[in-house]
Amino acid sequence: MIFSKKLINWYSVNKRDLPWRNTTNPYHIWLSEIILQQTQVNQGLPFYDAFITNFPSVFDLAVAKESEVLKLWQGLGYYSRARNLHASAKYVANDLNGVFPNTYKDLLKLKGVGDYTASAIASFCFNEATPVVDGNVYRVLSRYYGIDTPINSSKGAKEFKDLAHELIDEKQPSAFNQAIMEFGAIQCKPKNPDCEVCVFQESCFAFRNNKIGELPVKIKSAKAKKKYFNFLVFIDESGNTILEQREGKGIWQNLFQFPLVESNSNLDTKGFETVIQSQDLLSGQDYSWRLYNKEPIVHKLSHQHLYTNFWIVNVKTLKGETIPVENIRDYAVPILIGNFIENFNF
Repeated sequence: MIFSKKLINWYSVNKRDLPWRNTTNPYHIWLSEIILQQTQVNQGLPFYDAFITNFPSVFDLAVAKESEVLKLWQGLGYYSRARNLHASAKYVANDLNGVFPNTYKDLLKLKGVGDYTASAIASFCFNEATPVVDGNVYRVLSRYYGIDTPINSSKGAKEFKDLAHELIDEKQPSAFNQAIMEFGAIQCKPKNPDCEVCVFQESCFAFRNNKIGELPVKIKSAKAKKKYFNFLVFIDESGNTILEQREGKGIWQNLFQFPLVESNSNLDTKGFETVIQSQDLLSGQDYSWRLYNKEPIVHKLSHQHLYTNFWIVNVKTLKGETIPVENIRDYAVPILIGNFIENFNF
């Protein structure tokens, strides 16, 4: 097809030199694709390099402690990706003797691997003609063909996947998939695409009909919920503090945090005094406290916005399990906590 050939030709001239493009090693490709889910290339590249350095093979990753994997992942967010990565590494190393599945269908059996990631690995490593469809691909196809079916609907997912199947170059599936992803990332960008130098300018529906800003179409998601977090940063006279490991399911599962009190609204000093008086850790001894941040720190997640305060509580002696503040950076924490630790400079 003319579209596919023109796209691959564009890619051969314009592609970025990225480490995972210089190999067909499925471990490296899988690792890069998991990291790049929900993450831009410039942000993900240092993490990719760090994982390859610390875990050169799937066997090295499989025998690592989960805490080590989460610590190395710190800053990327969406920590379920790291837990699934670790689980799949164990499965490949222990059940498959280190040999990755080599078909789209079998790759889907890996935890954390969906349609897009399975298609990417199958085509890049094993030359299987299965198309990738991600945000970049949705945008390119929607604009070029004038498709206004919402990309986050089941109908849209099927429509775009079927179209990608029709377009893929079966002799060069890896080149086609990488080309269309790259084209969406650096040419047909979400905002201010450089249409004046686009190789598809003459035949692009969105350009000819002045609909660049209208495509692709996406159904608006529900409004994010507000939550109010109050982290209690205890520090005793011996230089100890308290970190607790989160349990149960959730985005921060198994990560560490300061003791947390949730409230129905942003706490003022009077409201916090009520909270602090209920802490068993402080019973029977003097303490002092202050609010670290003047305004709540807003941490935005896909489904909720966290309005966060860090309350510094100084006390003579802390009860229970504590850690020296100089060791605080050894623990895997959410980026929200990590940023506070660096700024507070224990």
